[in-house]
Amino acid sequence: MVKRKKLLFFLVAFGVLIFILLLIKINKKPMTPISSLPKQESIRQAAVAGSFYPADTKVLKAKLENFLSQAKPITTSGQLKILIVPHAGIDYSGEVAAWGFKQAEGKDYKRIIILGASHQAYLDYAALDDSDAWETPLGKVDIDKDLVKVLVSQEEKIKVDSSPHRDEHSLEIELIFLQEVFSGFKIVPILVSQPSDETIDYLAKKISQNLDDQTLLVVSSDLSHYPSWETANRVDKQTIEAIISGKKDNFERTIKDIESKNYSNLVTAACGYQAIRVALKVADYLQLKDFQKIRYENSGDVAADKSRVVGYAAVGIWGKQAESTRHQLDDQVQKEAIKIARTTLNEYINNGKVPPVSSKIEILSQKLGAFVTLRNNGQLRGCIGEFESDKPLYQVIQEMTIAAASKDMRFVPVQQDELSRINIEISIMTPKRRIANWKEVQLGKHGVVIQKGDRAGTFLPQVATDSGWSKEEFLGQLCSQKAGLPSDCYKDPDTTIFVFEAQIFEEEK
Repeated sequence: MVKRKKLLFFLVAFGVLIFILLLIKINKKPMTPISSLPKQESIRQAAVAGSFYPADTKVLKAKLENFLSQAKPITTSGQLKILIVPHAGIDYSGEVAAWGFKQAEGKDYKRIIILGASHQAYLDYAALDDSDAWETPLGKVDIDKDLVKVLVSQEEKIKVDSSPHRDEHSLEIELIFLQEVFSGFKIVPILVSQPSDETIDYLAKKISQNLDDQTLLVVSSDLSHYPSWETANRVDKQTIEAIISGKKDNFERTIKDIESKNYSNLVTAACGYQAIRVALKVADYLQLKDFQKIRYENSGDVAADKSRVVGYAAVGIWGKQAESTRHQLDDQVQKEAIKIARTTLNEYINNGKVPPVSSKIEILSQKLGAFVTLRNNGQLRGCIGEFESDKPLYQVIQEMTIAAASKDMRFVPVQQDELSRINIEISIMTPKRRIANWKEVQLGKHGVVIQKGDRAGTFLPQVATDSGWSKEEFLGQLCSQKAGLPSDCYKDPDTTIFVFEAQIFEEEK
């Protein structure tokens, strides 16, 4: 009996020992560092599924398909660049929105910038959401993080702030239509509220610089809120006409005039007023001319109550797809541009005066950028310019001529005895556009802007031709020589690369 107890005790003790050893072995296993754990994806969940539109995927798709099947494309030329569409519950504004999105159906847009005015948050800046993706019952859509980085400004006019987006419906409503019409695209959601004029101009310029042929700007706005059906039809017509005039100041005056007349129950003439202001400024920067009303209705057209309604409109803004040919100057216009530069140079150097200048030629009155290069017997004597401008081209040519002659810090100012030997070259710039990969640069065709942090550098297209560099040498010299960055900075994913094209012509020798 004693032997049995001893044996049982021994077996229990042995088992406990084995158990302890196993615990020690398990605890000695190396723990996975937190930094190596997969990052949890940040998803902005649908905020208004089940209220503004059906939460059930099949029901939602059926509704969207029905709206789009009844919409028709309108007759126009060029490429849709900007689309203004409503954002109410889709039972009310879905038909009008579908007519808008129908114009983009079948197009190969890879990035959609969705811009709206916040209904809940007060902001004096533009708020971008940098979540990894947005999700609706139709699935997830990734955010273009690269474009978000490009748009954010150091001046804090454009900031990353996801909080205003969390419960906002105006952009989410547009997303479900985009998901039905497109595939394989990314989005950049932007909200404004009470931006200054400077912020609107800054945001519009940033958007216009990145609105390439594969990028669409969708602007979310309803029109009049809560007047009678009759009043809505009258005032919304005025608002639409102001938008399709293409003139931002006309639109602003019209809205102010409508809202000053104290129409019964009219709360606002356009809830996305600030977003539309941005859109019209983008159109101005890109010189877009083709504005068209696509569709109009108000809630009284689809519901029984006509005493208090909301207005809905779809408006499209089209532009030419081939950006590089939009600003070509023919021989006569080139001679006029050179004459402006030569007259300015002689008068400024000889007499210290800036001669009055103007032009009735349409393209010289457009708001375009230009570089002016001066050479003395073939040797560079000055070169200064700007990519975009709010001034007419003839004035830009004059100002850059004076700057190249007197403000290029690499050279002393041009002297009187040099004038007969100076030759003038002018480069008319297309708007710069961002590219995703440095390999897209085409030597001799593209000028390039490299930007990282607060450092930037620019080479005109002719630099590659004149130097005989390879693409890698061209970009390496741009990084090191012009931007003061490592010579391989163009391969850094944090470096932003823009390309532009230039029409180059010079004075007859």
